[in-house]
Order: sequence, then C-alpha cells, then structure tokens
Amino acid sequence: MGRRERVVDVLVVGAGPAGLSAAARLAAAGAVRVEVLEREPVAGGVPVHCDHPGFGLRARGLRPVTGPEYARRLAGAAVRAGASLRTGVTATGWAGPRVLDTTGPGGLERITARAVVLATGARDRPRAARLVPGTRPAGVLTAGELQRAVYGYGRQVGRRAVVAGGGPVAAHAVAALRRAGAVVAALATGEPGPGPRTAGAGAPVLAGAVVTELLGRGRLSGVRLRHPDGRETLVRCDTVVFTGDWIPDHELARTAGAALDPATRGPAVDGSFRTSLPGVFAAGNALRGIERAAVAAAEGRAVAGAVLARLAGAAPPWPAGGTPPVRVAAPFRWVVPNRLGGTPGRFLLRPDRPLTDPVVVARQDGRTLARWSPRGTFGPHRSLALPGGWADAADPAGGPVLLAAD
Repeated sequence: MGRRERVVDVLVVGAGPAGLSAAARLAAAGAVRVEVLEREPVAGGVPVHCDHPGFGLRARGLRPVTGPEYARRLAGAAVRAGASLRTGVTATGWAGPRVLDTTGPGGLERITARAVVLATGARDRPRAARLVPGTRPAGVLTAGELQRAVYGYGRQVGRRAVVAGGGPVAAHAVAALRRAGAVVAALATGEPGPGPRTAGAGAPVLAGAVVTELLGRGRLSGVRLRHPDGRETLVRCDTVVFTGDWIPDHELARTAGAALDPATRGPAVDGSFRTSLPGVFAAGNALRGIERAAVAAAEGRAVAGAVLARLAGAAPPWPAGGTPPVRVAAPFRWVVPNRLGGTPGRFLLRPDRPLTDPVVVARQDGRTLARWSPRGTFGPHRSLALPGGWADAADPAGGPVLLAAD
C-alpha cells in the first residue's frame, strides 16, 4: 500500500494547549484546511493527565477546571471552529520544506502545507539524563509517568514515596501519590527555599536537599539525600518521583535543520514565533520546556495571527540568514522569544533562583536599550514578563542583545 499525499493550508503538529488554541483561531479566521496531528490517542497534551483543578482563565470568564476538562474544552473549540483533529498520528520526518511524512491508523501519508506550526510540547527529563547513580530498580518515576499511572490508569504506584523537585509540579505529584494511597515521606526540593506552592504541598519539605543515589535491586528500597550543609541521609521508600525538569520535545525541529536556542534547547524563534525555516513556526512548551497551560494557549493564539498574515501575503519577508539572538546572563536561565524580529507581544524571562523586585536591563553592543523593575518574586518556577516594544530600539544588523540583572 503506497503513501497517500495531501495538501493543507496549515499543519499543526501537537494537540496540546498551544496547538489546539492555534488551530481554533486559524480555522475561525477562515483558514480553510487546518489540520492538527496528535500522536497520543487523546488530544490535550499534558493537562489530560493532570486531574486536579486550576486550569482555565478567570480573566476570560472561565471557571478553573481540571486538566482533562480543560483539554476537552480546547479540543472542542478547535473542532467547532472547523479544524480537523487527528489523534494517534505521528509525524515521522520531513520530505521537504513544509512537507511531513506521517503514520497512523489510516497508514502512511505525506502532507504538504503552506505553513507548519510545531506545537510538540515538552517531556520529563528521563532518569538516565539526570545522572543519578544507583541500580535500575522499579519504583523510579517522572512526574509525567506518575500522572499517567494514577489518573490515566488508576494504578497504585507504591506505598512510601519521596518526591524530588520543587514548585507546583512537585505539589501536584504529592497529591497524585496520596490519591494512589502512598505515604509521602519527604519532598526534597533541591532549591534553597520551598516556595509557596511547594510549602503548601502537605509533605515534609527538605529545602535544598537533592537525591544523590538510588538504592535497591528489583524494587527501590531507599534514596540517599545530600543536604545543603553537606550531610547525607538515607530515606527508606519504595518509590521516588522526579519532578520539575522538563525539556522541549524538539526532534522535529532539529531534524528539519531549524536553529535551536542554546539556553532553552527548543527551536529559536523571533517575536512572530518564526523559526529559521521559512514557513515553519513554533509555539508553546516546545520552545523552552515548561510554562503554565494558559501561557502555552496564549502563544498558540499569538502564532495563529502570524500564520494568518503569512497566508494572506501580508507578513514581512522571512529573515534570510537569521536575526541577532537575544541572550541572557546569570541569574537568568532563558528567554523566549530569543531572536530579534517579528512583532513580540512580550518576552518571558526565567530566573534560575528566586529574585524579588529585580532590575532587568537589555543591552546591545554596549548600548542600553531598556530597563525594567518588575514587582514581585520570580524564580525557577515563575517567569517574569517584559513588554515587547523595546525590541524596536535594537539594531537588526547589530550584535546579540543581552538581558541581565542590574
């Protein structure tokens, strides 16, 4: 049986909050053939496996709901707008510019699009990549594996657990473990302080402690922790859950030859979410690993605007050879967008440690472009947002722009 070939206006890869929100706006605005591909059997991305409340935007008149309900609402909106949503379909590679090969229940296909939106999301960094020594016993999970086991399949994962990581994802991991009947012996944050969401998780918080070794053969029997003062302790448990370390699912972008940002390891994009590949856009957590679902959905709606301008022939020429990068200095970890150009609504800047009322400055070639003093506390689990208008002051033919704390 041969490969079937089809043509669409916009092909969206990934049916998480970013992809579904992009498809809904595109279809509602009149893009005739909008197709969304999702390799999982159910659309919605990570929220599908987050059966806890907190999803939805009060500012838009929506009552916060559970992750699965939020996913159903986004998928329903995309389909009602006229987008074609296909689950269980995997994009396996590129056959040319804006041409993707896929495989799914209907067999092999080759889809050519006028524009492609990569909304492939993020995944947990696997245990092997975290370089935690020890054997390979059962009972070692990532947050995603835990949520799928508990909320997706109703499985019991263990009786006594340690959660390694901080922030809201760690708090949700504690809740999932308790729902499955496990006792949470400790929450080792790996960070100087617990943070408000971690402190409210209801488990013993060991601020600054990190897992240094996994013990046991066949089944986990304990973990060794190193504390900030250098002490080491042993905590007996049959389950450990690693949380809060997400990486962009960037394989499609990388194999297509798109430039990757060295800080985020996601595809580098400008203010219009344009990658280095003409006609290929990227949005959502494929860009940097992890942000709230509402942030990814907002980026989906924003990238749709840029795609519509391209379809209408109203967009500026795709930048040949790229534009100057936007980089960060410590204590910041990454920034998105991370290239000049396009029409940025805002820049999201993520610190690698807690910062209260920071002063942020943008410089290019020794010249100060802008300075901000955002109010509040930001950190490894909360980005700060900078308005995008300052980028107009940058020289598109100049050197890199550097964002740093002053």
